[in-house]
Amino acid sequence: MAMGHGQETGWPARSHDEVRALLTAPGSAFEIETVTIRGVPTRTWKNAPPTLRALLEVSRAHGERLMTIYEDERVSYAAHARAVAALAAVLAEKGVRAGDRVAIAMRNLPEYPAALFAVTALGAVAVPLNAWWSGEELRYALDDSAARLLIVDAERHELLLPLYGLLRHLGDVLVTRASGTLARPAVALEALIGAPMRWEALPERPLPDTPLGPDDPAAIFYTSGTTGRPKGALGTHRNLTTNIMSSAYAAARTALRRGELPPPTTPRVVLTVIPLFHVTACSAALMGAVASGSTTIYMRRWDAVRAMELVERERVTVTGGVPTIAWQLLDHPERARFDLSSLESIAYGGAPAAPELARRLRAEFGVWPQNGWGMTETMATVTSLAAEDYLARPESAGLPVAVADVIVTDGEGAPLPPGAVGEVRARGPMVVAGYWNRPEASAETFVEGWVRTGDVGRLDEDGFLYILDRAKDVVIRGGENIYSIEIENVLEAHPAVSECAVLGAPHRVLGEEAVAVVRLTPAGSVDEAELQHWVRARLAAFKVPAEIRFTAEPLPRNANGKILKRELKGLFRERFAA
Repeated sequence: MAMGHGQETGWPARSHDEVRALLTAPGSAFEIETVTIRGVPTRTWKNAPPTLRALLEVSRAHGERLMTIYEDERVSYAAHARAVAALAAVLAEKGVRAGDRVAIAMRNLPEYPAALFAVTALGAVAVPLNAWWSGEELRYALDDSAARLLIVDAERHELLLPLYGLLRHLGDVLVTRASGTLARPAVALEALIGAPMRWEALPERPLPDTPLGPDDPAAIFYTSGTTGRPKGALGTHRNLTTNIMSSAYAAARTALRRGELPPPTTPRVVLTVIPLFHVTACSAALMGAVASGSTTIYMRRWDAVRAMELVERERVTVTGGVPTIAWQLLDHPERARFDLSSLESIAYGGAPAAPELARRLRAEFGVWPQNGWGMTETMATVTSLAAEDYLARPESAGLPVAVADVIVTDGEGAPLPPGAVGEVRARGPMVVAGYWNRPEASAETFVEGWVRTGDVGRLDEDGFLYILDRAKDVVIRGGENIYSIEIENVLEAHPAVSECAVLGAPHRVLGEEAVAVVRLTPAGSVDEAELQHWVRARLAAFKVPAEIRFTAEPLPRNANGKILKRELKGLFRERFAA
């Protein structure tokens, strides 16, 4: 294989097959065993923590090491464990039992992981809700999941205030960081377990003794579908803890490929700038951080200068999340003012990334780029790509981790040979149990252990995956999924709009952004700004089309009446130019 740009001679020291055999040998940290999951024999990591409660118990050993930093608040692992036990006791007193859904709607705060671990320790199911959603979007998911209790920050609480009376299942509401007096059904979380800076004073107490197994439900993460209504992906404890081993395996694989020994598991300082309601942050990042005793820093909101200040002050070793973050750090005019030398890796996934990004990160920051591919339905990591392997194949989405299988199939689901283009399917212990209360959608998407991803791609001779397009009509803007049908439904509800189509246009920093083509009714009169305002009033701000072009011609359709979006790209010629 030809060397990629910027690689050392002598690489690779070992083939991928040799590396896999060494790392997964019996008795090794990455030993694999086959377990039957939902009737399907599945390769799993033998040494992964069986449940989130087991992971929490392991994390107690990290003691006074910092678990989270938020603004001036610093919370140790010991304090976090006390808060989890206290909150679990509160939830149990309020009647939360195994299988009950408890929603979490807040920005990235120290309270977030505490809520997640407290809920799942009881055998209940955490439901992280998109904090960027409108009140109506939050209401839909609360009703759909039948959440009986909500843990929410003050901003989301204000959004939901006029809607609480409409929720059919919700009882208790615990609000964190509220100012002023709360009206029923809301209670201040601080009144029950104290503010994060006071958690260290909470008493040591055991967690409730609830039977838990690896394949018990742990969380419902919502992912929009082409019907326009979000679907809840039901993840298990095994799904979430699999990422701990998958991430460590990817790091060990990189070292062995280089001819080095796998690095010992050591605590790192991680700047997490993507929301915890995403599986990338909650599963791929948080689980490994807790297992290794790493410190996670949260920001109130993304700001490149503030991020560079934090890297310098806290000696951050890892950051990233989506390509947008990496681009903004690279291109920021004030970058030279900050000492960013502590950075070792910038990792991202969840959005298309230009090959140039990996090369520039290595050349200008001296860090190793990391990428990966997965989806909400796989609770994150299926393939990973890092360091020299990334520079050698910068357009790839990576190589499956040792417990995952990836195939490319034809229209009938039959596997295709390397190089052929088809639908990507994935299998492994990271694949979720199905969609919450959607048996038909589950049966269509999850087939004999495989998840039909809806992505179009190919595999090369060495097993590296390349994602070429998405069969599902989705725009990925800075890591956020925007399903076109959702915006189209809102636009077509405007009285002046006859028909419309939403496309994903390439964007250098965001990966993609939504643009729309609209044909008005004969008597319709509305401009771009008015339609953007119309969408903004009904959907989250990131879903508002960046541009709207108008056409007098009927939109092109195939024989089945489906709009041929590829033919509409000419209206945005400058955006889609090669």
